[in-house]
Order: sequence, then structure tokens, then C-alpha cells
Amino acid sequence: MADDAAAWRDAGFNVVDGTCRIGAVSIRLLGRTAGTGVRAWSFRDLADDVTELDGIPTRPEEPTEAAGPDGGAHPNGVELIDHVVVATPDPERTIAALERAGLTHRRTRLPEDYPAPMRQDFFRAGEVILELIGPRDPDPAKVDRPARIYGLAHTVADLDVSAAALGPLLGPASDAVQPGRRIATVRTRDLDLSVPTALLTPGPGALR
Repeated sequence: MADDAAAWRDAGFNVVDGTCRIGAVSIRLLGRTAGTGVRAWSFRDLADDVTELDGIPTRPEEPTEAAGPDGGAHPNGVELIDHVVVATPDPERTIAALERAGLTHRRTRLPEDYPAPMRQDFFRAGEVILELIGPRDPDPAKVDRPARIYGLAHTVADLDVSAAALGPLLGPASDAVQPGRRIATVRTRDLDLSVPTALLTPGPGALR
């Protein structure tokens, strides 16, 4: 992730030696000199010859790197990464790439609350849900573009406690798409975080 460690600390995350450990996931913070956004991702138990997933730089995780330093509980109340959002101009193409890499397509959802017809497709990557978003009917002028990691959503123990910890750096809470859950958006621009980030309450289907 091309973010500064100080920005993540300001967002209430513990960072140790440039790495933020969230549940089973380690996020290495490379600093803004590396650009913006997620520069690459790693998976355990992925074939050694996989170097990209539909344009997203990818490599298998080394066993010695998998854990990363554990800085303890995060002041913002985050317990784990609920889901990683991947945007694609061509969902079927990206689904095929993920399935070739060994990820299993779980389900498709066709939401009706977007200005343009959209679809969501879901995969499980260990502890984390991978949510793929894209158009129902790909635009021929955009289908050659690669997929990209768009955002992160974290599960918190208590969203009201997180709101108290972050104050004006967290937007107001609202009902999430998943019944019985609430969500609030982190004000990433104010924090100089380069990936859209949200906090979610636990609920049906959430990992604890």
C-alpha cells in the first residue's frame, strides 16, 4: 500500500515497522513515494507462477512473511478486514482470472440502487471476502482496462466506540447492505489515505 505509516496511525491503526497487521492480513505501508493505492497483493497457497490477476500485480505469500508483526489491538476498534473491493470493467473476464488462480466464485448480486446497472460478485480468500464490482453490460470502450483494488471494509467490535475514537475523521453511520449491520466511511482525504475505507459492525455472515 502506497500510504505513509503516520497516516494509518492517525486513522487509529497500530503500525509496527511499517506493517499494519489486521486479523490474518499484513499490510505493508510503502509511503507516498511509491505512488497511491494498493501496489500489489499476496495470497497464501497460490500457484508460484501467478504474477497478476487480471492486471493486479500478484504473488504468492512466503510462509515467513505471512504473519507480520502484531501490534496488538487497534485504537479504532478494527478486528479484521471484512472485504476487499475490486473494480473491473469486465466482470466475467475478472471472474475467469480469479477462478483460474484457484478462487471460488460464491455468488452474484444485482443491486438496484446504483445510477447505472451494476453487479457484485463474491469470492472467499481465507478470512477475507473479495467483492468484485462492475457493470452488468461492459462498455466496449473500457473492457481493455485492468481490474484494480478499489477499497477496504473492516469489521469493528463496536462502531460507536470507533466513532468516538476517530471523531470527525469518521462519517455518520448508516444501514449497510447486509441486514443487521451498520457502516461508516473513513474520511480518507483528510487522513491522506489513498484507498476508500469503511468500518462495519459485526453481523450475519461477518467473521469474528
